[in-house]
Parts: sequence; structure tokens; C-alpha cells
Amino acid sequence: MVDTSHSVPERTPFWARHWQKGLAALIWLTLVGTFLGYSLITGRSPTDTLYDLIDLLRTPVGPLLYILIYTLRPLAFFSAIVVTLIGGAIWGPFWGTIFVIIGSNMSATLAYGFGRVFGQGVLPEGNEGATGNLMNRYAERLRRNAFSTILVMRLIYLPYDLVNYMAGFLRVPYRPYILASILGSLPGTLTFVLAGASLNIDDIFAGNFSIAAINPWTLVLSVVLFFSGLLISRFLRQKENQEA
Repeated sequence: MVDTSHSVPERTPFWARHWQKGLAALIWLTLVGTFLGYSLITGRSPTDTLYDLIDLLRTPVGPLLYILIYTLRPLAFFSAIVVTLIGGAIWGPFWGTIFVIIGSNMSATLAYGFGRVFGQGVLPEGNEGATGNLMNRYAERLRRNAFSTILVMRLIYLPYDLVNYMAGFLRVPYRPYILASILGSLPGTLTFVLAGASLNIDDIFAGNFSIAAINPWTLVLSVVLFFSGLLISRFLRQKENQEA
């Protein structure tokens, strides 16, 4: 008799493990194709095309377009820091912060939703490696006390999108997740919005960039917040390691 009591675990289909990479490639191909097509049709240089995009973001529909770009950002593996810097450079400290907070948390919500529905496709299989160790370390804490755990994970600068996907995959309640994300991400948001706001984006594209085009007070405040965040992160990481 053949022992059939131990069945081989069913392997996740290829598409379920790699759908996000394919979607990201499609998004980038669309963006690059649109960018190059616009440049060829209008005869504009790549730099001029980028400046046209900046001008578009300055129109009344610009904030909505910016928030949409920020929301879809994790699907294309695009850096949140770059998008945040652009928000500060275009709209300044106040409105830049408002639009970044809205966009980043809609982005977090989208990644959370994808993690909840397609968790096996956005998180690596198995419990090995840095990501697996991270999941094992925080999984039970997330289930027991979602708000404080997410807050700490944001403050110690764990990979932003990984936390979003993991929270969705583990089915962390949405309300404490998003509230902790808003509060925990605020120091980093202010840091990079202020850094972007310290730059004169018009001078950069005009080729007239110099030290005089930088707002020193805004930049200094950004640097102070940055190093303060690093100190808080280091303190919390040490505390986390002691409790582990």
C-alpha cells in the first residue's frame, strides 16, 4: 500500500507570485511610452517635457493628479521619497504636506487592500530571509495590538510598502492601521516635504540653480527633523531589540 497521508503542499501559481512585477512593468512601459510620445509629437526636450508636467500639476486639477500618482505609486515600485519631495517643491510646506498626507495614506490603503486580497503574490513564500523574520517578529503583535505596533513600525522606518502589504495580508483591522500610519509617518512626511519646499524648482529647470535658490531656514528645519527622526528610530529599535 502507498502511504498517501502526507500530500505535497500545493505550490502558488506563477501568476500569483509575479503579478505585481508584471503590473509594474506595464505601468512603467505606459509612462515611458507616453513621455517619449509626447516629446516626439511636440518636439520638446525631455527636460521641457518634465517641466510641462510640473506646470500641469500647478493647474487646478494638479493636486488630484498628484494624489492619483501617489496612490498608484506602490504598484510601480516608485520611491515615495521622490514623490514627497516633488509635492513640497511645487506646493510648499503647508499644501505640500496636506497633499502628501492624503496621497500617501491612499497609497497605504491601496497596498493594504492588495495585501489582503493577494497576500501570497506580494509577500515572499516561506519564513526565511529578512522579510520572513520581520513577519514572524511582528505578526502576533499586529494581531494583538495593531495600533501601537504599526505606529512603532512607521517610526523606526521599516520599509513603507512592506508594512502596508503585511498589514493587509495579516488582516489587521483597517481603522487602527490607517490612524497609526498617519501619525507614525508624519515626522518623515514633514522632513521630506520641507526638503522639497526649500528648493526653487523653476530655477532648477531653468538651469539657474545655485545656493541662493535654496531656502536655508526650511532646509535647516528639514535636516533637524531628519536627524531627530533618526535618533527616535535608533532609540525605538534598541527598545525593540531588548524586548525581542
